[in-house]
Amino acid sequence: MKETGIRNAAASIISSGLKDISAVFYNLGPAQLYEEAIRRGEAELTAHGALVARTGQHTGRSAQDKFIVRDVDTDNQVWWDNNKAMSREAFDTLHADFIAHAGGKELFVQDLIGGADVQYSLRTRVITEYAWHSLFIRNLLIRPGASELLSFVPEMTIIDLPSFRADPKRHGCRSETIIAVDLTRMIVLIGGTSYAGEMKKSVFTALNYILPPKGVMPMHCSANQDSDGDSAIFFGLSGTGKTTLSADPKRTLIGDDEHGWGAEGVFNFEGGCYAKTIRLSAEAEPEIFATTRRFGTVLENVVLDRDRVPDFNDGSLTENTRCAYPLDFIPNASATGKAGQPRNIIMLTADAFGVLPPIARLTPAQAMYHFLSGYTAKVAGTEKGVTEPEATFSTCFGAPFMPRHPSEYGNLLRRLIAEHGVDCWLVNTGWTGGAYGVGSRMPIKATRALLTAALDGSLKNAEFRIDANFGFAVPVAVPGIDTAILDPRSTWADKAAYDAQAAKLVEMFVANFGKFENHVDGEVRGAAPGFALAAE
Repeated sequence: MKETGIRNAAASIISSGLKDISAVFYNLGPAQLYEEAIRRGEAELTAHGALVARTGQHTGRSAQDKFIVRDVDTDNQVWWDNNKAMSREAFDTLHADFIAHAGGKELFVQDLIGGADVQYSLRTRVITEYAWHSLFIRNLLIRPGASELLSFVPEMTIIDLPSFRADPKRHGCRSETIIAVDLTRMIVLIGGTSYAGEMKKSVFTALNYILPPKGVMPMHCSANQDSDGDSAIFFGLSGTGKTTLSADPKRTLIGDDEHGWGAEGVFNFEGGCYAKTIRLSAEAEPEIFATTRRFGTVLENVVLDRDRVPDFNDGSLTENTRCAYPLDFIPNASATGKAGQPRNIIMLTADAFGVLPPIARLTPAQAMYHFLSGYTAKVAGTEKGVTEPEATFSTCFGAPFMPRHPSEYGNLLRRLIAEHGVDCWLVNTGWTGGAYGVGSRMPIKATRALLTAALDGSLKNAEFRIDANFGFAVPVAVPGIDTAILDPRSTWADKAAYDAQAAKLVEMFVANFGKFENHVDGEVRGAAPGFALAAE
């Protein structure tokens, strides 16, 4: 066995059950991983020094091919309505086949950490077949120092072999692609896909399982903080502005995607960012654009021109083009990944129905209701067959990564909000003046101004009205904001059409929340849209 790295490579492989490996490259840095990725033909250099790779058939997560081992420990802990089960026997067979498949291969090992708070961190060993995957996960997780590596003992192991092909009959899965998660022994097996994001989300899934019993809230969110250390949390599904709106030059960025909230405040799970690049521009998102021109950044499925300059407007491979880079590539990023207790929680939605106001204040019960709902909307043309606005509900703003029942996360969030007196806001970055196709996108300047007022505390002093459809509090007037935009009904030329659209969206909320009603108390059930009207 050829050994490369700062420790005995054999030990790292034997601890994972792998043996007869041709070579092991242990904790290589970016320069060495560049060399290996290019030597193997896995990736190529851009004109500005980033590494670009293509993921082939899978250009996004394969959610239907993700399984969790159902055993004595997980049987009563996992929300099986949302997670596919794999038997212990099938996983053990799969694990043995992974080990056999790795025989004779060169592998890359990275010892990394999920979670900036050492009390709740997850030491993770990631073994990959591709050099560029090793660089990707090195960018995305937290990189230990040299002294930490000397005594590193993994608590979780991820084995990522894209060339492996699962057998549905033999392994109890759906296809040749497999993401199998053993939450008891903390082993993740990824095969049949080159999409690197599966590794990152596997760590998130594990933290979402182990942290709630410790009183720590795992969150699919971005976060930033002010100069006093007070943090703000931004929940939101894809396309709602989670990354963009949390990137505020006047505030320190904690992270853009995954965080925990515990007794001492908010902490990042990651050591990097995984940003979308489709139609990325230096004018709209200068900090993210600048990372695409740095050595060490990994670009996924980005098309290059003849001079190897990225064309971020080209979505011919996928609309889900991305860049992965260390957090310190962002100028105002936190060096510690930790912040104080949040003063504000922002729940972002892109309402393509044009019904919701640009901002609304939520009670703790309403916050839990909207957190469990996880609403946003797709617009026509975003997916095949979508011809008009379509509601999307992803509970906890991240259903695919939530092993436990949503009520566990919702109740924990509600308790933390009450303990720390957090103000909660629903922010609509979608449409005003009509639904998509008639109205226009909410002005970004107005959204940023309203967010600033919410975060600095001045918005709490505004006069509020109670929305007739949703029951939350909406400001009547805010300095510098067109008053009309605060009342979405007034921006519609056809008021009857607005009323019909609002009623339609209320019905969607109520129908979606039906599956949670037996898991929440009367106060949360009373936070449902239309509840006040129905009671009159």
